[in-house]
Amino acid sequence: MKYWDLFREENEAVAGRHELAAERIGRIFDETSVSDVYRNYFIGTAEFIMLLEDTYEKQKNGELAVMGLAELEKLNKALYRDVLPENYDESYANPAYASRILGVQYGPLLSFLYTEIRSGIVYAYESRLTDLTILEEIFIEVYNLFEEEEPKLEELKEALYYYVSDYCDVTLTYRIRETLDPSLDFALSIVMDSDLSDVRYLYRYGEYISDTEKEMSVFLASLPEEMICRMADTYTEGYRKGFAATGRSYENKKTVQLRYPIGFERMIRRAVENFRRMGLEPVLVRAAVGTMNRASSRTNGYYGTPANRQYEYDHRYDNAIYLDKAFKERKLSVLRVAYEEQRELAAGYAGPAVVETFGERTFKPINKSEAFSLSEKQEKLLLSYSSEAMGIIDSFIPGTETSFTIIAFPVPEIGPDFEDIFRETIRINTLDYELYRDIQQKIIDALDKADRVEIRGRDGNRTWLTVCLPPLRDPKKETNFENCVADVNIPVGEVFTSPLLAGTSGILHVGSVYIGEFQFRDLEIEFKDGKTVSCTCRNFDSEKECRDLVKQVILKNHEFLPMGEFAIGTNTTAYEVAGRYGILDKFPILIAEKMGPHFAVGDTCYSRMEDCPIYNPDGKEMKARENAFSVQRHENPQEAYFNCHTDITLPYSELDSIEAVGADGERTAIIANGRFALPGTEALNVPLDRMGKGGN
Repeated sequence: MKYWDLFREENEAVAGRHELAAERIGRIFDETSVSDVYRNYFIGTAEFIMLLEDTYEKQKNGELAVMGLAELEKLNKALYRDVLPENYDESYANPAYASRILGVQYGPLLSFLYTEIRSGIVYAYESRLTDLTILEEIFIEVYNLFEEEEPKLEELKEALYYYVSDYCDVTLTYRIRETLDPSLDFALSIVMDSDLSDVRYLYRYGEYISDTEKEMSVFLASLPEEMICRMADTYTEGYRKGFAATGRSYENKKTVQLRYPIGFERMIRRAVENFRRMGLEPVLVRAAVGTMNRASSRTNGYYGTPANRQYEYDHRYDNAIYLDKAFKERKLSVLRVAYEEQRELAAGYAGPAVVETFGERTFKPINKSEAFSLSEKQEKLLLSYSSEAMGIIDSFIPGTETSFTIIAFPVPEIGPDFEDIFRETIRINTLDYELYRDIQQKIIDALDKADRVEIRGRDGNRTWLTVCLPPLRDPKKETNFENCVADVNIPVGEVFTSPLLAGTSGILHVGSVYIGEFQFRDLEIEFKDGKTVSCTCRNFDSEKECRDLVKQVILKNHEFLPMGEFAIGTNTTAYEVAGRYGILDKFPILIAEKMGPHFAVGDTCYSRMEDCPIYNPDGKEMKARENAFSVQRHENPQEAYFNCHTDITLPYSELDSIEAVGADGERTAIIANGRFALPGTEALNVPLDRMGKGGN
């Protein structure tokens, strides 16, 4: 394993600094210089830091590697106990509790600090002594502010601001490196060198390990090798097909980034072997920790079940503490330098291969006034940063040279039918490519004769949408819809386009849909000329809270988004499986988008790749690759992209009709009364017939 050698020299260099910090924290327990109001906070946080110190030493001397299962479970529980749901009401990680005990001014800030220190769990397991030392030093600095008398609020804010800003060149720079550098093989060694029949390996990551990870690992260990191969081979072959479908080559690339849920190591091991045979060395990167790199959804790497989703939700906008124009510019500057330093690795990066899960228990967030939120000015700064950052990344890793793939599987939380649903998911992920290719081509042929498509809901669904299509100059050689046959987006089953925004208007309504980890009830979005003009749901009693949730999760804090995609899903087999097991609201968007028409808000599917020709299996070029925003990419790139793409599916059960309407008004039913109506598409109705007429 290369990893430990890479950090030995750096750890030795910072050892003296670290020793001083640890000694200073150790003396806090005997001191009384901080008032009783804050003493428990500082003592409790110091105790947690000492637990991190002990964990770091156990990792360093090899003790973690030989611990028994009971000891590992005990340590894992100790590290995450404070944020588990049963303890969270009285945790300083909870901004509401911190505000109640420490005051409304200091409480949220000190809650942020404690949350940031909790990222030290990762640093202890990965033996990253520099990062651990930085956390300890900011803790000492804040403790010193509270000695003798309360500090001015601005002093505390300033200390936290400069902690994040000053160390940006450490935290962000390392994050870029770990996403690209295969020599950082901490997780790869776990996957490839562990005895995967012994669940103790799960605790080597340092992530919270729930019953889900253990049950998933045990289940995969029980599967025959042939089934594991089918899973992994579908995943890696989809990645290869993604390059082939776009006429690109990965032969000059060197690395592929693997993102997966902990517990899937047996499948990932086979995938690693497959990618290596393709000439690609896997990079296994952890989902980001720490305020500098953490996203609102922590799944941009390998990850475990969150110890507490409310905890993560409460801290999703902690960057409100420090986000200003100066910080934005500093972060962009560091990002640019970091990619310059990793230029060679960036050039060899082929893109991510992602494994997702579904079936997790429903999460109903609670909005807390004590949690940080972004101001309107900060929202604009964040969006501006995102746009400029994507431009920097694209200059080092051009989207025209990379690809990706995504596949999804259920987790045991889905219920007692888990094993049957898992096997059915494997079947769904490996459906007949040629059957769907030919059926979908018939749908595309009909759609290519239209200049708009009309979509109507039924049985209480209020959807009434018109989607306009760009004109085709040479219909014999051009098409408006891509024939999606299970390459980058597994499973098979959709035709999709980038709508013409002008004239695309109406209401999209969905009774229940999962987007990310949120289940939206009665989601409604209104479009005018292809742009969102209003949005709501019924997740909360407060209309404002409902709009805010849609804005955060779906609009990604933009004031509006264009309709970036319109698609018709054809995977009625997946829909039948979902109905049979009562999991229509559990399938992830990756599969759900194939179970009815879906609409994406944000960028098109071809974001930053508009200039790359795409051809369907029939040889026609897919021409609808841009819209009125992305067409500005060369002259005004900051106005061209929104850097998000969120799919929303209208299930067959809520769908009445989809009609292709020609310029002369001639109508062709693609779906009528919830059933596929075109000659040659009858096979898609067979699963619906098994469920009951109309897919109900």
